[in-house]
Amino acid sequence: MSVVSIIGAGEIGSATAYALARRSRVGAVRLVDAAGNVAAGKALDMRQSGPIEHFDTPISARGDVLDAVGADVIVIADAHAEGEWEGERGLALIKQLVRAGSTAPIVCAGPKQVWLMEAAVREAGIHADRIVGSAASAVQSGVRALAALELNGSGVDVSVSVVGRAPGFTVGWTSATYAGSLLTGQIPAHRLLAISDMIKKMWPPRPQTIGAATAMVVEGLLTHSRRHVHATTVLGGAVGGDGDRGVATMMPLELGEKQVLRHIEPSLSTQERVEFLNGLSRR
Repeated sequence: MSVVSIIGAGEIGSATAYALARRSRVGAVRLVDAAGNVAAGKALDMRQSGPIEHFDTPISARGDVLDAVGADVIVIADAHAEGEWEGERGLALIKQLVRAGSTAPIVCAGPKQVWLMEAAVREAGIHADRIVGSAASAVQSGVRALAALELNGSGVDVSVSVVGRAPGFTVGWTSATYAGSLLTGQIPAHRLLAISDMIKKMWPPRPQTIGAATAMVVEGLLTHSRRHVHATTVLGGAVGGDGDRGVATMMPLELGEKQVLRHIEPSLSTQERVEFLNGLSRR
């Protein structure tokens, strides 16, 4: 039975716990927060909604972050009282988990945790393939939804790559498709540019959107779905050469076996690729 521990019972952590529970694809969810009574109350609310929404995923609460050790996946979200786990505070948390013997992959769900991902690899000994960021994944789904609106269609039928670092993401419009046909032949260039400009306004995503995106990333790590997931990863020099080593960026990933199995370099035009690489160098 796979167990997912979510550190932080704030808005992002609670939304992630609820999304995972509703999808019923993990064995159990633990909501971990120093404010144990708050975490317990939120876990109870979710359990009570189960019979109404037809899910029965066990959801429990813990008051000590070390209770996350032993989970199959650890999600680092936002504490109820202190907000998002980020910066040195977040790095100290990861180091504490490592010292306690945790070997689980880590999903950083907060939009402010890009530096934390890089520092965890650089200073805490976390392998780059065992830490993934999920907040930016919500931007890719937003771009799909906006493109579908232009065609009065469904975002499910839109395939588009969104890469880079917040808020300067690069959209791979030249290879994007809708129902198998290139988007560039269906949506005027000025409207595609308008969507690209809207990305900055979409950042940071709302907690419910991040929760849904994080659930997809967690499931990918646990189940090795053949579906590629857009998520933030720490590069090892495979995209832009050694200059990008240790840099966190969003790109399509193949997940499974509790790690990043493969970085999938998207098809970008020369201009889009230059924009993407320039964004990495401006970190």
